[in-house]
Amino acid sequence: MIEKKVTRQDLADAADKYKNWGKWGPDDEIGTLNNVTANDIIEAAQLVKKGKVISLALNFDHTGPQGAKTKYPSMGRTNPIHSMLRTGTDAYSGVLDKRGIKAADDMVMLPTHGGTHWDGLGHVFYEHHMWNGYDCREVTSAGAQKCGIENTKDKMVGRGVLLDVARALGKDFLEDGYAITCEDLDLTAEKQGIKINKGDFVIVRTGQMEECLRKGSWDGYPGGDAPGMGFDTLEWIQKTELAALASDTWGCEVRPNQSEDGINQPWHWITIPIQGMTMGEIFNLKEIAEDCLADGVYEFLFVAPSIPITGAVGSPVNPIAIK
Repeated sequence: MIEKKVTRQDLADAADKYKNWGKWGPDDEIGTLNNVTANDIIEAAQLVKKGKVISLALNFDHTGPQGAKTKYPSMGRTNPIHSMLRTGTDAYSGVLDKRGIKAADDMVMLPTHGGTHWDGLGHVFYEHHMWNGYDCREVTSAGAQKCGIENTKDKMVGRGVLLDVARALGKDFLEDGYAITCEDLDLTAEKQGIKINKGDFVIVRTGQMEECLRKGSWDGYPGGDAPGMGFDTLEWIQKTELAALASDTWGCEVRPNQSEDGINQPWHWITIPIQGMTMGEIFNLKEIAEDCLADGVYEFLFVAPSIPITGAVGSPVNPIAIK
């Protein structure tokens, strides 16, 4: 059976069907993060039973996935560059010690989308508009004048739910090009005995990152073929009224994309600028998946606010699951 390719007309139809512009007012800049209420956060805090804290981040260092072999360009993204400004050897030798204090300092340069990160609502445009109908020209060389990531600095806190799709389908990892369906997401939730609530932070495990780490190679991971969300899951996202979605792949959606040539990342075209959904990518899910499998509990307090970089269209993050 030949898979139907998403066309520009399909995108236009989806934009009309799933458009949330104005839902939270004409000046809104955080989209579906509005779905989280204060009571949701209070209830999520009650999920902490054993005081176990699990990071869902890769370490930010030169061993990250950027720059690995892939048939797609890196778009200028690099792994973090960590440089020391002063060191213990400087202190020992008396260099830079005129103030009478011995210390070390350092700095980091990194793309906001280089490692574990959030895609902000100024990251992807639908034609000439971004979230809530703002003109794409609001993102200038000075940064995003609308929908900058700093608007979410007190967000991304609530109930987290892991959907271990790979394990639910009886696999260690989903094969490249596998398009996750609405049925897959519902089946996974059913098998795990979990219900998705409005305002949840849904974390989808494909197992792709773990396979790369097992092989000791990121080749193909950044922008290459991958399992991921199929275009039709836009319906599931709209129906569940989630707060945000994240995954363990480079770009969340299935690659090769389910689209005609010239339409790159069609799922992104709708989820971010049309539905207003902040998206997490390159999440490290091995430890949380193993812990959830061991105790049978797939919900947790999720804490992952962005770094308030004014005008940025994304943010590095250290997402935390607390059980």
